Amino acid sequence: MAEHTSSSITIEAAPADVMGVIADFARYPDWTGEVKEAEVLKTDAEGRAEQVRLVMDAGAIKDDQVLGYTWTGENEVSWTLVKSQMLRSLDGSYILKPAGAGSTEVTYQLTVDVKIPMLGMIKRKAEKVIIDRALAGLKKRVESGK
Repeated sequence: MAEHTSSSITIEAAPADVMGVIADFARYPDWTGEVKEAEVLKTDAEGRAEQVRLVMDAGAIKDDQVLGYTWTGENEVSWTLVKSQMLRSLDGSYILKPAGAGSTEVTYQLTVDVKIPMLGMIKRKAEKVIIDRALAGLKKRVESGK
């Protein structure tokens, strides 16, 4: 079983506000950095994204991928790879926990397997960079109130 990389951050906002930004895929190019395009392909009965196409540009790695999303309650979303040019697999999640005084602890977990050979140590470092950038971008976006 593949190891996952995980990191957490505290955001000064309620979990519902944080999840609102996470669920707004159309705005990802505004705050994620690596996502250049995002298009919701399919939604569930509650209007939440079930499949999303993302065009990624992370320098050396450019990809056009489709991810499948699963929403668990109001404070957790996970995703898995449906289709990609560069990746063999990708599994991730955001888990939100109230942290008191109107703040939220957000934990991001990610496991990536690329089609090209890559040392495990380098892959984990790349996962950590992706997670840390995503959490910092999420925090900035939520706390700016946009």
